[in-house]
Amino acid sequence: MTERTAQRPRIPALAGELAAEFAGTMILILFGVGVVAQVVAGGPGLGGHDSIAWAWGLGVTLGVYVSARISGAHINPAVTIALAAFREFAWRKTAPYIAAQTAGAFVAALIVRWNYSEVLAKVDPGHTIKTQGVFSTLPGNGTLPVGTWGAFRDQIIGTAILLFVIKALTDVRNAPPLANLAPFMIGLLVVAIGMAFGTDAGYAINPARDFGPRLASFLTGYGGAWRDQYGHLYFWVPIVGPLIGGVLGVGLYKALIGRFLPAEEEPPQETAKPEPQYETA
Repeated sequence: MTERTAQRPRIPALAGELAAEFAGTMILILFGVGVVAQVVAGGPGLGGHDSIAWAWGLGVTLGVYVSARISGAHINPAVTIALAAFREFAWRKTAPYIAAQTAGAFVAALIVRWNYSEVLAKVDPGHTIKTQGVFSTLPGNGTLPVGTWGAFRDQIIGTAILLFVIKALTDVRNAPPLANLAPFMIGLLVVAIGMAFGTDAGYAINPARDFGPRLASFLTGYGGAWRDQYGHLYFWVPIVGPLIGGVLGVGLYKALIGRFLPAEEEPPQETAKPEPQYETA
């Protein structure tokens, strides 16, 4: 009797992409929200603005390295929507990608909320605006005289810069970083945005980064999570602003740089060989 070799069930390719987006965004938020929790709850002796900017940048770098091979490492709905708007990504995948990114951010924020539960309760027993900024952004970081529309403007500008430079760093027709250094350079880009554009709105520049943790904080005691320090509904600003800014950034890159680059060179033709046949997902 011949023994049949056991075969692993095929998993649809999209499922793997969504798992990668979930994991990459989760890594990003674990480091990003984690460092803010440490600074806010632990006090200035455990870091400040610079440590926050560097941890967010490193979180982006590590999240991209985790997910790049499988999903392309969007880990940001603004990236997904912008690429789809210019036909560089399939629209049918946008909603699943955004759901996976938001879920990854949500789960990561719950982990940080749980891990820092004692010190957050000590510093802010009522879970008020005082520590709400650990999880979600606020105009003027909750203290400076910046309103809704100033923060909205800031999010458009910051995300446009993000996507413009990401395109420059990943366009093979340009002079992209070699030796798989693009994720590291993208992380440095986020550090730079945090240091240059972090005042007006906390540089969310990523709808999943803000909405996922905001929802997690709301479900774990932060009743005012959807509003800013003025009492205005604010949650939509770091969603809509980055989505607009992302499309604007890619469009500007294509108009100012991309259309002047030479076409990608085709590899030299070789003698035709039988192509291996694979099943499609």
